[in-house]
Amino acid sequence: MHLAALHTPSQIQLNSQGNLKHFLTIDGLSKETLTKILDTAQSFFNEQNQLITLPLLEGRTVMNLFFENSTRTRTTFEAAAKRLSANVLNIDIARSSTSKGETLRDTLWNLEAMAADIFVVRHSSSGAAHFIAQTVCPQVAIINAGDGRHAHPTQAMLDMLTIRRETKKPFEALSVAIIGDIKHSRVARSDVAALQTLGCKDIRVIAPNTLLPYGFEEYGADVRLFNNMEAGIQDCDVIITLRIQNERIDSPALASQAEFYKMYGLNKERLAMAKPDCIVMHPGPMNRGVEIDSSIADGPQAVILNQVTNGIAVRMAVLALSMQGQLQEKGLIEAIAG
Repeated sequence: MHLAALHTPSQIQLNSQGNLKHFLTIDGLSKETLTKILDTAQSFFNEQNQLITLPLLEGRTVMNLFFENSTRTRTTFEAAAKRLSANVLNIDIARSSTSKGETLRDTLWNLEAMAADIFVVRHSSSGAAHFIAQTVCPQVAIINAGDGRHAHPTQAMLDMLTIRRETKKPFEALSVAIIGDIKHSRVARSDVAALQTLGCKDIRVIAPNTLLPYGFEEYGADVRLFNNMEAGIQDCDVIITLRIQNERIDSPALASQAEFYKMYGLNKERLAMAKPDCIVMHPGPMNRGVEIDSSIADGPQAVILNQVTNGIAVRMAVLALSMQGQLQEKGLIEAIAG
């Protein structure tokens, strides 16, 4: 599926008032839009730093359509929708009518006819969420929960919320290192796009040449490529380690996992090269002893579990904002996002 045939992301994702209609990719969205998502997500924490529950989507139906397995992302979307009082349906795609020969279009149209308001879609094909939003169900809000190697926008936004909450520094002042399987990672692409949009000027991408994608230099001067781990993480404020995407690697890209850990695994010695208050992140699931040492994953600088909690808040924000037009009529969205 080629994105070139689709409209630009901003045309698809925003309505005529400039509000979020779908959330498909970070690309094409403004700093103002991303900041609004972060501010709305932050508003879902109370003074004790606990997530709150609000009836913003009461009577709405959210359908989780996961054509690709993911327990963590699907569960946090479900938790987010329920905290907004939405009706949640998890559709078992493996046993759906598509396995019996029905086309994807017909399956989605039938689900739309069941009064669905939001589809949360994960698919192995890049561009699947765009295709659904543009040509299949444009009246349903489509939230991209990960499509192929292309994008994972809610993961990027929960990473941005974690960075903002944990470092308490402006993005313009941060040095961020992203380490690992850049070539196959939709998280890396979305994180880089979000960091750039929010103003980060020092983004380091660290990986062996076999795990670097072609054309990454197109991101510009604020994204630097490193093959050497030690040079890449020097004086960083944030380190994001990525999972080795074994299921997406279509040719031998690593000599071995042990060799990768030796060259690029995050351990105590390497972390000491970053700033003393550097935070360590990972989108999960982690391969301990491959991308990251257990002493770091469980250590005081790791904010990995905080990312999970922040993920619920961000997904609450995206779900609520995708229904913003209707919520504004009820005077609800202003109550949470100002």
